[in-house]
Amino acid sequence: MYFLGIDSGTQSTKAIVLDLDSGKIVAAGHSSYELIDGLPPGHLEQDPQSWIDAVDASVQQCLEQIGKDRTKIAGIGVSGQQHGLVPLGADDRPVRPAKLWCDTSTQAQCAEIAHQFGGQPGVIALAGNAMLPGYTIPKLLWLKQNEPENFAKTKTILLPHDYINFWLSGVKRMEYGDASGMGILNVNTRQWAYEICDYIDPSVRAMLPPLGSSKSVHGTIRKDLAVKWGLNSDVIISAGGGDNMMGAIGTGNIKPGVVTASFGTSGTLYGVAGSPVVDGQGEVAAFCDSTDQWLPLVCTMNVTVVTEQVREMFQWDLSQLEAAVKTAPVGADGVMFLPYLNGERTPNLPNGTGVIHGLRPTNMAPANIARAAVEGATLGLAYGLKRFRDLGMNPTEIRLTGGGSKSSVWRQIAADCFNAEVVTLSTSEGAALGGAIQAAYAHSNQGGAERISYEQLCARLVTLDESTRCKPNPENAALYAAQLERQMELTGRLNQTGWL
Repeated sequence: MYFLGIDSGTQSTKAIVLDLDSGKIVAAGHSSYELIDGLPPGHLEQDPQSWIDAVDASVQQCLEQIGKDRTKIAGIGVSGQQHGLVPLGADDRPVRPAKLWCDTSTQAQCAEIAHQFGGQPGVIALAGNAMLPGYTIPKLLWLKQNEPENFAKTKTILLPHDYINFWLSGVKRMEYGDASGMGILNVNTRQWAYEICDYIDPSVRAMLPPLGSSKSVHGTIRKDLAVKWGLNSDVIISAGGGDNMMGAIGTGNIKPGVVTASFGTSGTLYGVAGSPVVDGQGEVAAFCDSTDQWLPLVCTMNVTVVTEQVREMFQWDLSQLEAAVKTAPVGADGVMFLPYLNGERTPNLPNGTGVIHGLRPTNMAPANIARAAVEGATLGLAYGLKRFRDLGMNPTEIRLTGGGSKSSVWRQIAADCFNAEVVTLSTSEGAALGGAIQAAYAHSNQGGAERISYEQLCARLVTLDESTRCKPNPENAALYAAQLERQMELTGRLNQTGWL
């Protein structure tokens, strides 16, 4: 029996076919796309049709690889970039391009919503999360205030993965995991915070599709699509989820004690909890996961984007960058890189900029700048891990994913910065694998009775690459703990003076 996992991201869509019996990935497809050009600073948008075209292309690549075995496909699970606003009109077509998670144009709307409810503490009391520019609901207020004609046309709002599910099945529905990143789901009760919805507009309640369990089947594949792809008509579509929620499943992060860290263009750190983990400071996102548990999460917007900029600045290839970082000492000989090139989400610095601090004639060398970039980006996530520990989460292991995790020197820096063992997975397609595993779970457990658990599925299907495991060096960990304090102090001071 086969299951399709689809991971629709900001830059590309990936699809895999998982053979449930052997545990092997038997096919893979990939299709890239771009952001919309020419928008004002802070505005980041995509045409949802580009996601659909990429899903179609990626899946068809997979189907070509497995040929007649495509009839073995029993289910499809979709992972999608979180927080994007997909507004649909009465004809169920997008009324405008989607505003994405990385769009920071809604700062004024976030401030307005927070002010209405007594500041961020009031919003946290209602929904469990602060109101941040990345989230979905301030985008809807922005639409009302800046494009009233499009707002008036909007009859349904969906998230990116919901829109793909709708295209696959014809069913509009949301699940707890991705919905908890909208800014209007009370994560404690898994119910809509209608007070916030009503403040945006009385019509918002009617725009929300049905909300339900992440364990439930979303629907079955559209008949015309099943014919086009050569699949059986009873292929189920699982609930799917946000990329972090699916990444948790795909990295075996389905019970407390494990934390996943993603070293992509941006960075995320998340771990499953058996009850809500609400951060009164609003720095740790109190999300639900896509297995009907909770997924406290920290997001930083600058990880490999920083190292790629350094690599391009010195015109290095990846091996030269790796060699440079290895030659520089721990702490980069006093050079510190505040990595906020794209602004920042944790800490919340939408207009933040990058800073290279501590340069002297004796340490101003490319290798030190390269190492400082890696250390600065990693310490940004280490700050999130510190907040996890402050809230009572003490991971025994951190599983690394994303492009940065392929670097052996970066893995050791991560172990030292996190002061915890780190290890990567045997496959790099964590979110797509998570989608396939969720589809297998939903297919096996239709009808309510749990015939197979996520623990059983992940134990068999998620494998660690033990050759990549790194243990922290206690001396280096102590140095990085002190450096983290300096990095956050410098960030605070520059932000207070308006220089960041």
